[in-house]
Amino acid sequence: MCKWQLYLFAGSWDARSKHPKRVTGCNQAVRWYPQRTMKNIDVKSLLIGVLATVLLFTPLAMADNWPAWRGPNYNGASTSGKYPTDLAEPANLAWKLPLTDKGCSTPIVWDNQIFITGPKDGQDTVTAISWEGKVLWEKSISKERRGKHRNGSGSNPSCVTDGESIFAYFKSGNLAALSMEGKLLWKENLMSYGRDSLFWDFGTSPVLTKKHVVMALMRNGNSWLVAFEKGTGKVAWKVERNFKTPREGDHSYATPIVTTQNGREAILVWGAERFTAHDAANGNILWSCAGFNPASKNNWVVVSSFVIVDDKAVIPYGRGARLAGIELDGKGDVTRTHRKWTLEGKGTFVPSPAAHGGKVYLVRDRGEVLCVNPKDGAIVWKDAFPKNRASYYSSPTIADGKIYSAREDGTLFIANIKGGFKLLTENDMGERIIA
Repeated sequence: MCKWQLYLFAGSWDARSKHPKRVTGCNQAVRWYPQRTMKNIDVKSLLIGVLATVLLFTPLAMADNWPAWRGPNYNGASTSGKYPTDLAEPANLAWKLPLTDKGCSTPIVWDNQIFITGPKDGQDTVTAISWEGKVLWEKSISKERRGKHRNGSGSNPSCVTDGESIFAYFKSGNLAALSMEGKLLWKENLMSYGRDSLFWDFGTSPVLTKKHVVMALMRNGNSWLVAFEKGTGKVAWKVERNFKTPREGDHSYATPIVTTQNGREAILVWGAERFTAHDAANGNILWSCAGFNPASKNNWVVVSSFVIVDDKAVIPYGRGARLAGIELDGKGDVTRTHRKWTLEGKGTFVPSPAAHGGKVYLVRDRGEVLCVNPKDGAIVWKDAFPKNRASYYSSPTIADGKIYSAREDGTLFIANIKGGFKLLTENDMGERIIA
């Protein structure tokens, strides 16, 4: 029988930094947050976990809050704080909390609360937990539509919050808005936008613009970008995003990024062999970049999300075999003008990149670690975690000059990346880890 638990590990943290790291998988999920100090009170770093057959690891970084999957800057990195390297040390464990079932989303943090999704009694549920490890409230949203893959669940997408409301999406198709106290404000089912034809479980998380909560539905024949009013759930705008691709090429599990383009708020979307920028006011395409599958190969599905560094988007594609640097801004089709570099044979299929200090860091599916210059695609250095037949599914997190990465067999690696790569510790979590 699976036992799911939430762990808190000790570490040092300041009021400007919060950082969780996610590791998730089949029967379990593990999520880790470093410690922070709030209102002059030390709060210990946090590892949230589900014990069974897989783990989930996530990151935390920003001024005060970690409001979304890859953090406030969408880059999986924390710029301040001190973080533990020995997670097997009993002194680093502050508390642990049983969870009800398998949910593979990343926890988010706002002020003194942690918000996670997962099933309870067959219902999609959002749970709020205090920094002391106490359940503050639980809110059932709808009947769970369980994950069909052993490494997934019906609660893969992470919540997102603006500090006034919490928004959560589930494989069941239900998008819900909750108050910070757990009151259901509104709920909409997005199955009306077409059949979910994804081969694997839904993974795209909602994102927030200044006015709207936005969902990207990317699958065969009925792909949409839909914006809802935060307060009412009323559809503000919707645009189709359908492109003809080889088999499975129009399936995407990546999460969009909200940014500014030419002075206007824009939503960057990666899927269907297209990287597109949409006007946040109406969903209209501002520019698009193609050319990600010139040989028209089948099954070039998008799993890993992209990352932004300055004026470049760094995009893994080709089932982990390629990496591209796309210059942001532009108008119309920018394929020939804004695609600045391509790195052949070096990408990542499942783990999303992290960015820190002007560099992009990749943990490839077999454990190779790359530091890449986003300006020209040059490899600054490369190394690897210890070889094993197990693969890497979790997205790496960077904090305190270290990279945290989990292998599916349950080993969590921590390496120093200041000026190069030096493996610090191997932490056996006792469970499989799948992000």
